[in-house]
Amino acid sequence: MGPIDQFKQSRSIPFRYPNLMRRTLTGSLVFIIAASYLLQISVTGYEENLLLNPAFVESGQYYRLLTVALLHGGLWHLAFNLFALHSLGTIVESYFGRNKYALILLVSLLAGSTLSTFFNPAYVYSIGASGMILGLFGSLALIGNRAGVEWRSILAIVGLNFAIGFVLGGVDWRGHLGGLIGGTLITTVLNRAK
Repeated sequence: MGPIDQFKQSRSIPFRYPNLMRRTLTGSLVFIIAASYLLQISVTGYEENLLLNPAFVESGQYYRLLTVALLHGGLWHLAFNLFALHSLGTIVESYFGRNKYALILLVSLLAGSTLSTFFNPAYVYSIGASGMILGLFGSLALIGNRAGVEWRSILAIVGLNFAIGFVLGGVDWRGHLGGLIGGTLITTVLNRAK
């Protein structure tokens, strides 16, 4: 077969666009949060318009309860959260499926943001997806054995996370605790229905 015949044959195979809907929710979130970080470091005012602060939420800017997850306090914070989201989220999404997994993420994020808003002083602002991530830890602690994960190691990581927050400071432990509680509670409900 000559080069012309090979070209004709290659043209007869239809090009297929990648099906983005087949992408996992976890992978999509990792991409969105990473892209948001690029905007955060390059667009003036981006962070200020999305960060979580009790005063802003009390004035009616409820969207900040969700947008806080799009911001991060530097590359290490971003890298740790994206690694944790990918590692934990892949397992939880596989176990529950996309819709229930999305509900776990949403409840964890809202619970973390709400606890942060209610119990932090008005001058404190929060950024990061850590409440949502801690919700995944709570979820995995409940489904770990069935999902093939050792739950004791999860508890050790959660304990270490809180210890670092208290020792180093600057960590919104209220948001972490709220996410952990929210993820654990919604997983309990979803697990009974499974």
